[in-house]
Amino acid sequence: MPTFTIATRESRLALWQAEHVQSLLEKNGSTVALLGMTTKGDQILDRSLSKVGGKGLFVKELEVALEEGRADLAVHSLKDVPMELPEGFVLACVMEREDPRDAWVSSTYASMSDLPTGAVVGTSSLRRVALLRAMRPDLKIEPLRGNLDTRLRKLDEGLYDGIVLAAAGLKRLGLEARIRAVFEPEQMLPAAGQGALGIEIRSDRADVAGALQHLVHTPTWLAVSAERAVSRMMGGSCSMPLAAYGQFEGEQLRIRAAWGDADGVQPVVCAHASGYVADTASAVALGEQVALALQAGVRAQAA
Repeated sequence: MPTFTIATRESRLALWQAEHVQSLLEKNGSTVALLGMTTKGDQILDRSLSKVGGKGLFVKELEVALEEGRADLAVHSLKDVPMELPEGFVLACVMEREDPRDAWVSSTYASMSDLPTGAVVGTSSLRRVALLRAMRPDLKIEPLRGNLDTRLRKLDEGLYDGIVLAAAGLKRLGLEARIRAVFEPEQMLPAAGQGALGIEIRSDRADVAGALQHLVHTPTWLAVSAERAVSRMMGGSCSMPLAAYGQFEGEQLRIRAAWGDADGVQPVVCAHASGYVADTASAVALGEQVALALQAGVRAQAA
């Protein structure tokens, strides 16, 4: 009977995700333990991620545990995973996606359209900042860091009129009732990988990769492969106001991407493409096609 240890952050949402994978692996006959860890991304809460090192701050300590053999796999929110993994590590599994959309959460206002001029909205995502400013340039966008419970507490303390969070995290923790409205992709395009869980392992652990195969959700993996290809070509960090979202429409994968201006000066640039995708190589090619169109749009705007 295989025995595995999962490295995970210790936030309530991260532990839910790790325990979810633990349960699925145990149902398939494995024995699974959890190794809870605190990452730099969890410790640095007074600055935005784009100013202190980006998304890799949430995964580095977990990768060290994998490298040292203290853990066999690490469960991540895929949108927190850098586009390029360090040598010796691979993304071995992408699971079926939860709701990829952004959610509007407020104690007072049922939707963002109800907000008065000058209302305070919390988010630290440059993507959300850019798209919110494009929709409502009259709002005041303030930084919001911390785990999900911390962000909700800050809202409840009256520091914000409303906040924008990933719908997936709220649903996974049974907090769906806090969602006042969801932003459809046409309103606010999600981040690459949003709503999906990715499992990282050392590249030499074929045994772990094999044990994870029954958790793989191929349509999600293909969609996020295209999304991450867009992000990779655009620079691949959270210091960019970039959105990328893939969705199957029949046998065609449609990829939409948007590049915004976090200062709200320039209009949002959008690009999209659809194509038949049979494997990750063709998904990546489609994402790169969209990235090239997005780059051309950004250059044209700057000219």
